[in-house]
Amino acid sequence: MKNILPGALRISLGAAAVGAMITASGAAKAADPIKIGVIAEAQAIAGASIPQAAQLAADEINAKGGVEGRKIEIVSYDNHSSSADSVRAFQRAVNEDKVNIVIASYISEVVLALEPWASRLKTPFVTPGAASNEISKSVHSDYAKNKYTFHGYLTSAALALSVCDAAKDLLVDKMHMKSAVIMSEDAAWTKPLDAGYEECLPKIGLKVLDHVRFSPDTTDFTPIFNKIEGSKPDVIITGISHVGVQPTVQWKNQQVPIPMFGISSQATNETFGKDTNQAAEGVLYQGVSGPGVAVTPKSVPFAENFRKKFGNYPSYAGYTAYDEVYYIADAVKRAGSTDADKLVDALEKTDWEGTIGRVQFYGKDDPFTHSIKYGKGLITGLMLQWQDGKQIAVWPKDVAKADIKFPSFVKLSN
Repeated sequence: MKNILPGALRISLGAAAVGAMITASGAAKAADPIKIGVIAEAQAIAGASIPQAAQLAADEINAKGGVEGRKIEIVSYDNHSSSADSVRAFQRAVNEDKVNIVIASYISEVVLALEPWASRLKTPFVTPGAASNEISKSVHSDYAKNKYTFHGYLTSAALALSVCDAAKDLLVDKMHMKSAVIMSEDAAWTKPLDAGYEECLPKIGLKVLDHVRFSPDTTDFTPIFNKIEGSKPDVIITGISHVGVQPTVQWKNQQVPIPMFGISSQATNETFGKDTNQAAEGVLYQGVSGPGVAVTPKSVPFAENFRKKFGNYPSYAGYTAYDEVYYIADAVKRAGSTDADKLVDALEKTDWEGTIGRVQFYGKDDPFTHSIKYGKGLITGLMLQWQDGKQIAVWPKDVAKADIKFPSFVKLSN
């Protein structure tokens, strides 16, 4: 049909249509989701909690209306514990899936491989579980380039301090222990951890008799435990994460008479008891939160909601990933934008009470730039022990639920 509208009316209607399109486009932009990419070791005991906890946080925020009306969308990628797969996932997340920020990995080697990509693609990036000092030291040494990376977990140096603080109270003061052997897997995160152990253990009164580093691919720990027993230490101070359950299972099967105390990432997940066929009994491990431990008013409700939804309590990286989604949402709100540089500025000003304590980041002048702060009133960590198939807090005193107890094969020298 021939268009017979007068010219002026046609112009008027055309302008109205364009205006409507602009308005609709603007409204759509305002309501665009905040996209958070989550790259994690979905099949690993410690990594499985990361995407689950991130999704739980997003669901809770969205149920309350999102961030200024914008929903949070979690885009998950399984990196199969591979640095190469992680890099490909990061590139896809930014270039194809258009995420605004990335939460990625509890493995230090993976995070160190992703850090240059965060700077190349100018995309803010937070780790919920990697510990290597080099992550935040790189931000400090070249801030302009690496400012997009945030270390949302304690550095290896801070973890060593946390273990030593707990060891002084529990092992030296209460149990009068005097000697230790350090047993750590050979990985990026344990080099600074072990250096921290070697510095702080003698200061608290534990003489280091030996230092054993082993490949994460080790399957037979018999010669390692035999060597340690030969030194006759009061305690084994651990740094284990990627090696899996073998050290714990063989410690029990071989009836190694020396207690294990320190970092054991898998032990933070409730499935660890079942995964080790209850060999975990008596294992002491450092954590940032734990089942039934009210580090803050948010800790227990999160853990219980997580268990209700997924069937088990989360690993340490679940607590941090959950908190990260919340303080990312808070940063977006404060920045009024998902622009990368504005988001970096807002994240640097984070002051958020999460499930693991009060989260703040070290600034440009600190050697651990963009790592979360360690200390009283901030994040201090806990020491928990597997007792009767459950994870029980034993330190610090204000949250402890029980005293330490060991299986009968552990022989204390004092």
